[in-house]
Amino acid sequence: MAPQTVTRPHKIPIIIKVLATCFLFVVIPVYWVNLGPDNFLWGCDIALFITTLALWRESRFLASMMAVGVLLPEVLWNIDFFFRLLSGNHVFDPGVTSYMFNVQVPSVVRGISFLFHIYLPIILIWMLFRLGYQRMAWLAQTALAWVILPLTYLLTDPVDNINWVYGPGSEVQQLVPGPVFVVILMILFPIVVYLPSHLILNKLFGKDHKERLIKSRGR
Repeated sequence: MAPQTVTRPHKIPIIIKVLATCFLFVVIPVYWVNLGPDNFLWGCDIALFITTLALWRESRFLASMMAVGVLLPEVLWNIDFFFRLLSGNHVFDPGVTSYMFNVQVPSVVRGISFLFHIYLPIILIWMLFRLGYQRMAWLAQTALAWVILPLTYLLTDPVDNINWVYGPGSEVQQLVPGPVFVVILMILFPIVVYLPSHLILNKLFGKDHKERLIKSRGR
């Protein structure tokens, strides 16, 4: 008698995967034409690509990596945007969402960016709820940042200041040599952004959450 094949039930509906992929295929040409290919080195853009892959693979590890890397910056982006929208002032100086209120930036870019920054944190949190959190993700995200940050410094224009490798906000810093500043970022990101995010996400979606998911599915 031939052994039966056990099919693993999908945790993420196919419609979510298809819609996420369609959104990615809208973002790519709009950003490529209006902002150039260098723009895809931004951490949030990389997260969009990897999150889409994580949806198809239903990868707890990849989803956890991207959550550690961008959830905190995305929350800050939304706070700054909506505070500026409601009050006329930015929370952060320089405003991380200033470009959203710049009429010289094409409206299609601003519209896509709005959807992008609303969608990404929501889908990542939902994925962690469905899949759980992989606690080694913050180390993997740190390793990824140690590749992306130097690469961004070497390949991009200081005017664009992608990933802030040339200074905070829109300003090019003059306090230390450029490569030294990149090294400082490589130290600060894991400590200031990734580690706190890891601790919170592991508490919310870590082992205990995964065990509850397994029990609920076993009923």
